[in-house]
Amino acid sequence: MVRKTKEEAEITRLHIIDAARRVFLQCGVSHTSLEKIAAAAGVTRGAVYWHFRNKSELFFAMREDATLPFVDRVVFDADDEDPLAGIETALLEIFRVLADEPKTRETIEIVAFKCEYVDELLPLMGCSSGQEVFLSDLTQAYTRAAARGLLRPGVTPAALATDTFMFVGGLIKHWLGGGPESPFRRDAEQMVRAHVALRRA
Repeated sequence: MVRKTKEEAEITRLHIIDAARRVFLQCGVSHTSLEKIAAAAGVTRGAVYWHFRNKSELFFAMREDATLPFVDRVVFDADDEDPLAGIETALLEIFRVLADEPKTRETIEIVAFKCEYVDELLPLMGCSSGQEVFLSDLTQAYTRAAARGLLRPGVTPAALATDTFMFVGGLIKHWLGGGPESPFRRDAEQMVRAHVALRRA
């Protein structure tokens, strides 16, 4: 019975996160109350507070939940003979995740366009833990490419990793904001391939 209760509680928690995503996307984070989320989830306000202390904690949980497909699918192979090809594959997978995973795509839209990072959400303005891991993985991949003599002269792995991190962040924002017919969405694959090619020796 206890096990069933824990399972039901987790189902309710995920249901609340899904409802928050829908309401945040429709109304924006600043115009969304926990009462609105409770109504959308079909639960009491007390049930929301039982799982989340406040809106920022719920927002953080939604953001972290959206990173799971990236963790599972955007990987760097440390044994790859061509680390630059591995970087290209990982970057392309990011945009496949956005295309394949509606919940992840909607959450990134909220983070990029539907949120004001003020008051209780101000601490969430920086990089997420997943983004920090991604930047670290990029740096290691570029370091492996440098060790194999694959990088163009005059650049460092750390600088290239930061540049790629910023490139991907900008492309994601324009990919989302421009809509299905945007050149940023239509030509994202070619942009990624060109970005990586410019790093080759």
